[in-house]
Amino acid sequence: MPSQLMQTEVRLAQPGKFDLVANSLSDPPEGEARIRIRRIGICGTDIHAFHGRQPFFEYPRILGHELAAEIVALNGPSELITGDLVTVEPYLNDPNSPASQTGKTNCCESLQVLGVHIDGGMRSEINVPISKLHRAASASVDQLALVEMLCIGCHAVNRSQSNKVDNALILGAGPIGLSALSFLQTRTKNIAVADLDEGRLQFCREAFDVEHTIKVTPGESLERSLREAFGGRLPDVIFDATGNRDSMLSSFEMAAHGGRIVFIGLFQGRVEFDDPNFHKRELTLMASRNAVSAEFKEVIQAMESGQINTDPWITHRLHLDEVPERFGDVISSPKLRKAVIHLDT
Repeated sequence: MPSQLMQTEVRLAQPGKFDLVANSLSDPPEGEARIRIRRIGICGTDIHAFHGRQPFFEYPRILGHELAAEIVALNGPSELITGDLVTVEPYLNDPNSPASQTGKTNCCESLQVLGVHIDGGMRSEINVPISKLHRAASASVDQLALVEMLCIGCHAVNRSQSNKVDNALILGAGPIGLSALSFLQTRTKNIAVADLDEGRLQFCREAFDVEHTIKVTPGESLERSLREAFGGRLPDVIFDATGNRDSMLSSFEMAAHGGRIVFIGLFQGRVEFDDPNFHKRELTLMASRNAVSAEFKEVIQAMESGQINTDPWITHRLHLDEVPERFGDVISSPKLRKAVIHLDT
């Protein structure tokens, strides 16, 4: 007879309200593993859901897709073993979909993301497909909780095909912008970061050694500052990680002729641009969504080799049991960079 585990889980019952409940978890079906959650990263998706402004979202929902975990049981052949520390690729795709068959598993037509479209990992244990687990050789559980977030930036940089001769601009120095910065710095040294918040820009200078930071003033053009940063030129590639409509639309006026624009963030609305300007510059516009399996391995390797430094990231911590009471205060902290939820003592 299949066994059932009673466990603690945290559900977002409605905007602004979490419930802490006990529920059962059955043994993993064939092809899946049971994992014990060790850390959960809090990301922008979780925050938007908490505030009631996350698209394609239904309540109640168990949040959590930035997961560091330990394998408890495996039901199927695998090179993994019980006790392995892993991070979870939370994008559950249909392998027979046209996108998946061309390697675009990250934007499968029927994609379900843990913690967004289906219940995620804000609980003691969860069953997930074995194929979505990525083992660490030496990365810590804290680092593994950062992998999915860093994969978002890694994928965007890979999409851009940036190289050492590119001048690159990152708009938005929040976690996703910084994740792109981490990998962009392995491609080119000619980088500027722009943001409304001087504190974030200072962090870029101190933690990432970014030479050119630009304080954004709403309604004012960045062209002069960009040309000063890039020796009279405009950026060859722009990454917009703001999810802000005005910022995203302004990128069409800031890109060099022949340049590329990568939208990492998104907003609920229409993107509009001046077509003569778009054609005159022969711009390339790209969306960037999620990441693919190879990028999870790429990020873990970059962490473990020291190619990227994760030490400055985590600023806030809380235990799973504290989520209903403390979540709102933690995500409202002006000093928040990255918060993680602990499930161990």
